[in-house]
Amino acid sequence: MRKLFLLLVLAISLFAGERIVALSPSINEIIFALGKGEEIVGNTSYCDYPETSQKIAKVGGYFDPSLEKILFLNPTLVIMQQNSYQLSQKLQQLGIKTQVVKIDTLSDIKSSILDIGKTLNRQQDAEKIVNNINQELQKLKNITAGKKILIVIGHNTSLSSKIFVAGQNLYFDDIINESENTNALQSQRKGQPILNMENIIACNPDIVILLAHSMHEKGLSENDLTAPWRELPINAGRTNSIYIIDKLYAGIPSDRLVYFLQDFQGILHDYKKNNLLHPIKEKLY
Repeated sequence: MRKLFLLLVLAISLFAGERIVALSPSINEIIFALGKGEEIVGNTSYCDYPETSQKIAKVGGYFDPSLEKILFLNPTLVIMQQNSYQLSQKLQQLGIKTQVVKIDTLSDIKSSILDIGKTLNRQQDAEKIVNNINQELQKLKNITAGKKILIVIGHNTSLSSKIFVAGQNLYFDDIINESENTNALQSQRKGQPILNMENIIACNPDIVILLAHSMHEKGLSENDLTAPWRELPINAGRTNSIYIIDKLYAGIPSDRLVYFLQDFQGILHDYKKNNLLHPIKEKLY
């Protein structure tokens, strides 16, 4: 009887799954995409997709998760990004399994999806997600090439200062390169460097893409955000090649990266069509 009881306990433990705390929106979305969302017992304040995520216990923000709240949830696995490395060490000392992933570049994102898939025994699902991303990347090719593209992050209604853009060593930069174009900002500045108007003019982008996911909540219109760019002496202003992506997924590298790639592809097609109809003419400022 005792032997039967032990076997029953072992069977339950094998099929009970993990109790996961996801410490970023990207990680949270990846876990759901892998079909393991029901095992998430905690996530961060900004984890709101899919909608079910909003009902999961919050353990703090992306940069300041609470160790106390995490421990209260009695997790068996905490998955986090590199900024939480010290927290990972503390949790390991307490006997809690952790996984640290990196999602800066395209290669990082795909590797992290595969690594999380392996951890959660969802390798096939992870491979499918990565294949979908690769297929969308291939579709970016042979549309328009050699153009300078600037990706801007935020809701700038004035371009006098503090313009956050996608720099090097970031997946936006990789996407631009995969499309056979170049990042208008060519420098050693990584992540999201801050530019001013003079810097922007010096970059002279052919295409400007504004990532402004909460523009409507802030009461902003498309014209509020695009008008300042049309006034600049840059190629994108001259051809009115200023585009907005207002979807939240644009800034969250997860399985939904495919949607951003589709939006990006649409922008390239639109730019090509418009500039075939209205070729750029040289203009002196």
